[in-house]
Amino acid sequence: MDDLGFLRPVPRNGYRWWYVDALSDDGRHGLTIIAFIGSVFSPWYARARRRGAGDPMNHCAFNVAIYGPGGRWALAERERGTVERTANRFRVGPSALHWDGRKLVIDIDEIGVPLPRRLRGRVTIDTTAPRDRTYPLDANGDHRWHPIAPASRVDVQFTHPSLAWSGTAYLDSNSGDCALENTFRGWDWCRAPLPDGAAALLYDTIERDGTTHGVALHVAADGNTTTFDPPALGGLPTTGWRVQRRARSESPQGATVVKTLEDTPFYARSLVGTRLFGADTVAVHESLSMERFASGWVQRLLPFRIRKHRSEA
Repeated sequence: MDDLGFLRPVPRNGYRWWYVDALSDDGRHGLTIIAFIGSVFSPWYARARRRGAGDPMNHCAFNVAIYGPGGRWALAERERGTVERTANRFRVGPSALHWDGRKLVIDIDEIGVPLPRRLRGRVTIDTTAPRDRTYPLDANGDHRWHPIAPASRVDVQFTHPSLAWSGTAYLDSNSGDCALENTFRGWDWCRAPLPDGAAALLYDTIERDGTTHGVALHVAADGNTTTFDPPALGGLPTTGWRVQRRARSESPQGATVVKTLEDTPFYARSLVGTRLFGADTVAVHESLSMERFASGWVQRLLPFRIRKHRSEA
């Protein structure tokens, strides 16, 4: 594929993001990176939408989370004057994504929150057979998911903190024409590595009216993608913030939580043990509650986790 959609229009009140997660081959390290046009988790963008002034370019953001030794967290939101978009580059302040049709190079230079510790480094995703197809996540098709490269390799080189490792990686993109909370109560998503370099992807959404929607994909090592009938969806232990989690597994005992990586009032990222296609595996898993996100008390907490920058233009 020629581009990742950095220049594609994002409607008023809408969004587009690019998401990467990666785990080291030795299991000691992990990271997540999300670059947003119209940051869906921004309290300032939510307020602007309520006022009818939801310009997504004034709410671009860069999120980096490092797990394991040297752990860090950064989420910086910036206005359009600090954002650059070309066919193969998306920059938000000092951090940027660069795409050459096969490799995604991510240059990171951020300050952490709430502890002001620097994150500086480069992450390179070497994709295999990136995919163009997108999948609707709701009945109206207002929200779309594009699993670009579900089974990739990553090289991680950070100077702050001092880290260097290689491992498996996943790259996707989501886009939408309206706020997530206008459509969804929440969702559960996971990507599970399988033998021979394949991956299973599972996306289960619940709309505000109770309608459920699911996408289940098997992605072979060569990028060939097919849908499949997923196993039953079972409950997992709630997080410390009481966010509900669900996961699918062929095991009679169901899936299990191996480790909770992020525990927030409305969102959880976890490592989950499951069985898919007859193989035991550890999946990267997320659970999202948009009902929680939209609540007043969560909106008041969010600024403590986001560094807000005004335009330099």
